[in-house]
Amino acid sequence: MIFLIEAALLNAQTFEISGVVSDTAGNPLTGANVVIMGSNLGAASNFKGLFNIKGLKQGEYSLKISSIGYSTLYIPNIAIKNKSISIKVILHEIAIQSEQVVITASKYKQRISDLPVSAEIIKSDFISRKDITDLADAMRYAPGVNMVDDQISIRGSSGYSRGAGTRVLVEIDGIPYYTGDTGDIVWEAIPTIAIDHVEIIKGAASSLYGSSAIGGVVNVITKNIPATPSNYVKTSFGFYDKPSYRIWDWSKELRTFTGLTLSHSQRIGNLGLSFTLTRLADMSYKQSGFYTRYIGFIKGNYNFSPVSSLMFFANSLNQDDGSFLYWRDSRNVLIPPVADEGQSVLSNRYMLGLDYKEVISNSLFLNVRGSYYKTQWNDNTSSMNSSKSNQYHLELQTNANLSDNTILVSGIETTASNVTSNIFGNPSAFSFGVYSQADIKFAVPITISAGLRYDLNKLDTLNVSNAVSPKLGINYKISNRVSIRSSFGTGFRAPSLSEAFTTTSAGGITIKPNPSIKPETNWNIELGANYQITKSSDIDAAIFQNEFYDFIEPAVDPTDGLIFFNNVTRARIQGLEINLNDSFFDDKLNMSLNYIYLWARDLQLNQALKYRPRNSVTASLDYTFNNYDFGADFRYWSRVEEMDFELVDLGLLIDGRMRVPVYVLDLRANSSLNIFGIPGKISINANNILNYNYVELIGNLAPIRNYSVGLEFFF
Repeated sequence: MIFLIEAALLNAQTFEISGVVSDTAGNPLTGANVVIMGSNLGAASNFKGLFNIKGLKQGEYSLKISSIGYSTLYIPNIAIKNKSISIKVILHEIAIQSEQVVITASKYKQRISDLPVSAEIIKSDFISRKDITDLADAMRYAPGVNMVDDQISIRGSSGYSRGAGTRVLVEIDGIPYYTGDTGDIVWEAIPTIAIDHVEIIKGAASSLYGSSAIGGVVNVITKNIPATPSNYVKTSFGFYDKPSYRIWDWSKELRTFTGLTLSHSQRIGNLGLSFTLTRLADMSYKQSGFYTRYIGFIKGNYNFSPVSSLMFFANSLNQDDGSFLYWRDSRNVLIPPVADEGQSVLSNRYMLGLDYKEVISNSLFLNVRGSYYKTQWNDNTSSMNSSKSNQYHLELQTNANLSDNTILVSGIETTASNVTSNIFGNPSAFSFGVYSQADIKFAVPITISAGLRYDLNKLDTLNVSNAVSPKLGINYKISNRVSIRSSFGTGFRAPSLSEAFTTTSAGGITIKPNPSIKPETNWNIELGANYQITKSSDIDAAIFQNEFYDFIEPAVDPTDGLIFFNNVTRARIQGLEINLNDSFFDDKLNMSLNYIYLWARDLQLNQALKYRPRNSVTASLDYTFNNYDFGADFRYWSRVEEMDFELVDLGLLIDGRMRVPVYVLDLRANSSLNIFGIPGKISINANNILNYNYVELIGNLAPIRNYSVGLEFFF
């Protein structure tokens, strides 16, 4: 009887597998996924690299440990007998991204090498090493991506419309992230410290994502909540160098920028919570270019059972920033026109997102996402523009494994928004979409992806519009080293409320509404190939063509000289993109190089589309030695052919045709503080080290040379 009682007690007792995950230099890896194979049990490592999987009974377990940018490690047959197990895990960095996993392309996890479309990943360690506090700055270094001020363009899909709409859909953990009034992306509200990685899908993606995905999708994946409590502190200080010309030096004081981030994560039973608060302040190198930001982010995860869980997050941005539309003239490029001096904008933005997941059966997975996004802003200008908007979003998605080789992704989603504003009026908008996509793998190493989506949009007093968006993609693995891909898809974008209803005057520009504006559409085709040259190097190439119809662009009405958004352009964008990744000296020296050629034309005017450089190059070089990492990042644009020269012709902007090719070189150095017994690291950055003067946006000098130092501590 005593023996049976002891056996029963022993059987009821639970144990744990814990440990630490680090790289080959001994630096802890944050956010590494540690999963018990064949189950839903797992954990993520914290800032110290620690993980803990609890509630295990006696037996044998096999672990899979993975982290983006590192080779996946499998540890089989870990035996638990009467006691818990502690292990030490070392992951090796890899240069090739072909085996990385993305969620965004088909709304479930896939390897990049299996996709029929081009994709990129921005890693969190790149954001950390460059001390990036605004995600828009990280996007500037993504292959195939151009940023004009804060507006993103993937393979030339967008120009610049001063915050009115976007042709790239941005999401946070699969939840759409754009404002209800202007429909634009507020990059600065996304806390970079909370980012695990960023997935970029290139080309029309409306077959799954609907409106705004006409040019591609950017999905920001946030970090998992670690199993053990962790704290994080980051502080940074930087300053701008003097302008190249003494006549531009409008301020005799040192122009500085600072940052402070505090974060805490822990789990309480089945509930995991993470809190992050960031304060950023920038005096700016431009007069009236300053800002002060407070960014809050809370993420939680609750496991109802091994097969169901709820993820939720809350995000806030409270900001006071100066308003700098364009320069006074070429002798005063860092000073706004006299009428615009002292202008600023106060904004408050809040978002709540929910994501419920449940495994209904071995072959059926349910996902329900919902969000609420509130924005309020007021500008201190002569027009005293202000706006309040509320946006609601709900999506229900199912993933069905119809067989071992067939996955069917289906869903419905709806979005509603309302606005109260003296610039847009009081309009409302509603949209509804239903989609389905099947991915089929054949015995021959071919994967076919076929999808279809129907969307209906109602923009206040405008007529109801609808769109059908099909997609077809093929991925063929010729060998272990060579794969080719091809895709065809259509896209559409409903105009934002701001494009249809804006009535305002700012900086001498008067904008009027256009109640006759229509959605824009496109079709996109791509052919690409990937060749793994060696174990540590690969090359990827793609050619593509985009045909746009009823392109929405700002235009001047010849009858009254006022600016309005209109379907003015029939456009064609053709191009070539080449990516090369390589590493040397046992992966200590890593190199990446991207080149993209764009032939972007307005077919009606027979001229180049605005803000599309014909040739672009991005390159990076990283060298790791023990606890030190040194790097260089380079960006090149050929001279942009067309910008908003109407502003110059109307006499609103002086010297606005001044522009040059772009050459930007950044240098960085990072070091772990573990050698001093301190759990942390230091980063030093010198951006635009050549102090090269250029513009991305007409009449706006891009950031001049600046230096920064960042310190991070984990405990």
